[in-house]
Amino acid sequence: MSQHPEPDGVGPDTPNLDFEGTTPYDDYVKADVLTHLQHPLSDDPGEMVFLVTTQVMELWFTVIVHEWQTAATALRQDDLPTALAALRRSTYELESLNASWKPLAHLTPAQFNSYRGALGEGSGFQSAMYRRLEFLLGEKSGSMLVPHRGAPRAHAELEKALQEPSLYDEVLGYLARRGHAVPAAALNRDPAQRYEADPDVERVWQRIYAGPQDTPEMRLGEALTEVAELVWRWRNDHLVATRRAMGAKQGTGGSAGVAWLEKRARKNVFPELWTARSHV
Repeated sequence: MSQHPEPDGVGPDTPNLDFEGTTPYDDYVKADVLTHLQHPLSDDPGEMVFLVTTQVMELWFTVIVHEWQTAATALRQDDLPTALAALRRSTYELESLNASWKPLAHLTPAQFNSYRGALGEGSGFQSAMYRRLEFLLGEKSGSMLVPHRGAPRAHAELEKALQEPSLYDEVLGYLARRGHAVPAAALNRDPAQRYEADPDVERVWQRIYAGPQDTPEMRLGEALTEVAELVWRWRNDHLVATRRAMGAKQGTGGSAGVAWLEKRARKNVFPELWTARSHV
């Protein structure tokens, strides 16, 4: 018989439980950091849900930005398989991001008001990572750097993202190198400016969609359409959740609230991919 019996629950098949310092899991995931980032400012128990949900959204923004940057770089190198894989992953991540609205989607005005004051001048439009996501979609605006002047790293990252081609800019460059008649105005435009729909780009997509159905260009178009649809759903879910929680009142941080979200929800991402369908 062993002179040192194993403690309850520990046997030859039990994983290693004894570490010199922190666990390898925490060293990699930083779970202890993540689970201690929540500091509610009110006594309302619902604020914890709002705070954690918002932080989860920020993490999804970070992953999606990484995927779209990967896709943009791959397209610049004419590496379509890598680009498509990144875009496909981003659709799963967008679905998870959109599901993040669930804990907040049924807030009544009274429930939201119970901790709304804790936000102070804070508002989601101040998110630097979300702004980088929008920039990658071609929604460029130099004025959106202003809120981040006091955060040098975030400001520098946003300034770099503003000046770089968007994901859609790289798509158009790829199509041009594949022999499609992408107009010079679209290829040579200032990448720091918001992308505006071009009828000649619409005609490029029209020809792609009217042609053979399993070309690389068609697969790219459908991957981008899936991304665009999920971004549209994100914006609409945001709009509906805000309507339920605060109606038409002014948003936090001085934003226009529902009116601003309604305007955003009406705007299509990768616009010619949608309008071209009417002519096929």
